[in-house]
Amino acid sequence: MAKTDLLSYIREGRTMTRSEKLHLIVQLSIPSILAQISATVMFFIDYAMVGHLGEKAIASVGLVESTTWLMGGLASAVNMGFSVQVAHFIGAKDFEGARRVLRQSLVCSFTWSLVLSLVAIAVHSYLPYWLGGSAEIALDASLYFMYIGVFGIFFQMSGLAGSMLKCSGNMKIPSALNILMCCLDVVFNYFFIYVLNCGVVGAAYGTGMAELITAGLMLWFLLVKSDMLHLVKRGEGKEVRRFRPTADVVGTAFKIGAPMGLQHMLMGGAYVVSTMIVAPLGTIAIAAHSLAITVESLCYMPGYGIAEAATTLVGQGIGAGQRMLTRSLAFMSVGLGVTVMTLMGVLMFVFAPELMSLMSPVGQIVGEGAYVLRIEAFAEPMFAAAIVCNGVFVGAGDTLKPAIMSLMSMWGVRLTLAWWLSKEYGLKGVWMAMAIELTFRGIIFLTRLWKGSWNRRLTERH
Repeated sequence: MAKTDLLSYIREGRTMTRSEKLHLIVQLSIPSILAQISATVMFFIDYAMVGHLGEKAIASVGLVESTTWLMGGLASAVNMGFSVQVAHFIGAKDFEGARRVLRQSLVCSFTWSLVLSLVAIAVHSYLPYWLGGSAEIALDASLYFMYIGVFGIFFQMSGLAGSMLKCSGNMKIPSALNILMCCLDVVFNYFFIYVLNCGVVGAAYGTGMAELITAGLMLWFLLVKSDMLHLVKRGEGKEVRRFRPTADVVGTAFKIGAPMGLQHMLMGGAYVVSTMIVAPLGTIAIAAHSLAITVESLCYMPGYGIAEAATTLVGQGIGAGQRMLTRSLAFMSVGLGVTVMTLMGVLMFVFAPELMSLMSPVGQIVGEGAYVLRIEAFAEPMFAAAIVCNGVFVGAGDTLKPAIMSLMSMWGVRLTLAWWLSKEYGLKGVWMAMAIELTFRGIIFLTRLWKGSWNRRLTERH
């Protein structure tokens, strides 16, 4: 059975067998998992290439990494505020309504990306010192952050187009283009870092060029080639040209996206605080910490891929008013995510030294990084539960309470424990706190999923 046929079952209210549900989840998840892994590989490549410039270069990128994640999270929150609405309209078979949301999202997301870029330019020279970095890495760190922020416009628009295509059920095109971006990043990074001898900043240039090309292709497939969401085709009338934001669409996007944005802001702030806890531990600790985070992302990116599939399925299920089917798909998605990330955690535990050695030739960095990765491996099953459950809640448009839960977990558990444990155990204590918090977060997210209020409340509206 083709994937698109099974997706139409949701919109048409048809009965699905358990095997058909699992098949649909897997078919949607695989391209997204590959895309998520390719994005992680891109960061892996950045670090590996920069790593050969020395430990100071690694520390420069690692110091501002948490802040770049914060900027990316804020961009993603705006995109999801609109793309979840598109999934609901498609589930209800209102394709013109979906295109109306898309048109407004292009204006709003582009405007937001300009704001983020201006903020990055304004704070880039001060940021390394705010984070507790030393003068020897501050210049490279500030320039790297500034250019990543400027190129964030391309990241925002590529992410918007990819989210829209995924919510329509098209996982293959965004996934293929994200894999292409990874390949382009290798080529451009090599050119800027080594051929033109741009050093750390060359990694930002390379990433920016890869994002530019990917954004152009992603928008072309969305606006021209998409059967459900195309805007550039004949016969659509004057309605196609109406891009002015309206109160109903922007208001709904704000209700969905604002809690996510606040979550990303405070979670990103928590990551920044975590970096500030690590920074006094020294250059080796900063480098090992940032490289280990990149290696670990190879483990949890499959979870995010499955979460994206869950967002699409739940979003269309909510739009179609199929409460029981939506709940079943949600539970099966979470089960698949936990299974896959448990296996990835085992592999990470076994091959931690080898993975770290790919990132840096410095033995002390490899040793520290491998040790903390093995601590983190035990948290991967519950981390998977938190990731995929959150994807389910986003698809339902239920973002406020999960955001509050994440923030309480991060600020109340992780940072408190990290500050306390780092005094005695150093970097190992920071990662022990991380593992404990992720396990706790997974448990509370599973509890909310099981209670089902996210599904019952929203279904009643339809």
